[in-house]
Amino acid sequence: MRALGAPCWRLLLVLLAVHRAAGARPCSPKYFGYDAIVCVCNATYCDTLDPLVLPAPGSYVKYESSKAGKRLERSEGKFQRRLCAPDVVLTVDTTQRFQRVKGFGGSITDAAAINILSLPERAQDHLLRSYFSEEAGLEYNLIRLPMASCDFSLHAYTYDDVPYDYELTHFSLRDEDTKLKASCGREQGGVECHRG
Repeated sequence: MRALGAPCWRLLLVLLAVHRAAGARPCSPKYFGYDAIVCVCNATYCDTLDPLVLPAPGSYVKYESSKAGKRLERSEGKFQRRLCAPDVVLTVDTTQRFQRVKGFGGSITDAAAINILSLPERAQDHLLRSYFSEEAGLEYNLIRLPMASCDFSLHAYTYDDVPYDYELTHFSLRDEDTKLKASCGREQGGVECHRG
């Protein structure tokens, strides 16, 4: 997976500033070498964000993570008309509209599904809620499911390997689709993974 640069992450997290109803739970850090940490999310605990509201016009909310230990650290600011700064300068023209954002999300690949389903059910619940929940998560509302295999699959496969089968008479979903990827989905009122 290719990592996004710091300005992209900051912009993404600013865009995620929508209302949430639960209080924050701080990161439970786990150090794994190379001067890096991750926030532990398991069957008994998972960190969450403070309740969020859209910032007032002309202001923004920024969430920043770093190797130095910041984990979604919140700060606020006001947009300025002119700024001479050595860092990245983001210019926002509120009169110019190009497209609508339908939402944010992630991908459920074979590898993601295998890892999610390998967790105890309570840990699965915490993990999926940290992505999809409106109360304590990032409020993801989109999922991309790869068609057939991808670079995060255990092996290469397609849905119809028979040459010249234009009518798709040999089309068939694989176990990876029905027992892995499709078993991790969003249920009404919550998020669940069903073991196939």
